[in-house]
Amino acid sequence: MKERFEIVEKTLAAMLEEKKYASLRDILVTMNPADIAGIFSGLESQKIPLLFRLLPKELAAESFVEMEPEEQELLIRSFSDNELKEIVDELYVDDAAALVEEMPANVVKRILRQADPEMRKSINQILRYPENSAGSIMTTEYVSLRPAMTVGEAILRIRRQGVDKETIYTCYVTVDRKLVGLVTVKDLLLAEDDETRIEELMLTNLISVTTHTDQEEVGRMFSKYDFLALPVVDGENRMVGIVTFDDAMDVIEEEATEDIEMMGGMLPSEKTYLKSSVWELFKNRIPWLMLLMVSATFTGMIITGFEDALAAQVALTAFIPMLMGTGGNSGSQSSVTIIRSLSLGELRFSDLPKVLWKEIRTAAICGLVLAVVCFVKIWLVDRMLLGNYEISLMVDVVVCVALLVTVLLAKIVGAVLPLAAKALKLDPAVMASPFITSIVDAVSLLVYFMVAKLLLRI
Repeated sequence: MKERFEIVEKTLAAMLEEKKYASLRDILVTMNPADIAGIFSGLESQKIPLLFRLLPKELAAESFVEMEPEEQELLIRSFSDNELKEIVDELYVDDAAALVEEMPANVVKRILRQADPEMRKSINQILRYPENSAGSIMTTEYVSLRPAMTVGEAILRIRRQGVDKETIYTCYVTVDRKLVGLVTVKDLLLAEDDETRIEELMLTNLISVTTHTDQEEVGRMFSKYDFLALPVVDGENRMVGIVTFDDAMDVIEEEATEDIEMMGGMLPSEKTYLKSSVWELFKNRIPWLMLLMVSATFTGMIITGFEDALAAQVALTAFIPMLMGTGGNSGSQSSVTIIRSLSLGELRFSDLPKVLWKEIRTAAICGLVLAVVCFVKIWLVDRMLLGNYEISLMVDVVVCVALLVTVLLAKIVGAVLPLAAKALKLDPAVMASPFITSIVDAVSLLVYFMVAKLLLRI
């Protein structure tokens, strides 16, 4: 599929160079808006307005929504007022609100000037809600029915109003704007009689969210219940909008990307990698790198504090990287598992005792297996094969005991910290690999030297 897209992209670029505009238009009208937006992202900036003007009005608006903010801003600056109005009139409210959020102030003024009063009112309503809330990603365009309506009246209402709605498959039943039920177009079409009342068909056991519900929770609900749309209500159960499936997918992707970046020790980025400048990548990465560099000071202090022990048993030095690496990896395994379960809503802080008991048993098994393998490896490879006879039997035992304890503590730390972060209203992803590795490095060194001093009497 990717290879085919690249071929189409090169073909269109060549046709644009040869000014075959009629043929270009014929090809573009057969393409998906997301694919058209992908082609625009690979074009030189001066060619984007030219190619965009070849698109029919409706397809142009759909493609515009799929574009990156940089291309959108470029097009808006090249539009006349009439062209901009045509695009804004075709946008759904949630897409228009998202566009306004992304654009500079001078561009926003132009957009709002071309929007009709009702559109401006809806945009301002959405922008008033907190960032990353259900209200900020909803659309106020939905089909509303009344319980006393007949099936025939409902279908007629959908035909009249549905043209301007983002989705018409799920219709919401309201009384004085209060949500009382929902009915699907399938229910209406399959009703035995056009005189059947909506209240006889509608579902009343509804799942909804409030305007202040976190968008990550909204995404989880779409995943759990397989919704096509989710109603958004205010504190008095009055219907204010809906979140549609495509917006929920964007949220899921955004949240997953943010978690991955934070787990990798970076600040979240709002742009794709190729769209991010070197300076932006630097700003996202340097805070964590500096924090981790400073945290490494503690491991240096621990090693310095046990210089006498290392001088007495130089062979211990060779196994420090192995212990720190194994401890860090063990902690990361647990933290990633717990963070994923938290993001899917499978765990709460109250599950801490269950999590600890499971991780302790898992760590004991992992630690024992690693210790046995490590013991054999050190004795056969390091001592006998490589001829490092400074490694005595007790040194081997010290390393393996320290390894077992380190794995146990690392998995406990990796499990507890994300749960603690969630309890403190922090993002659990903050407690992922880099942060936990720094803690476990210090813990593994302390365990190692304490075991060495205890067993080797140094």
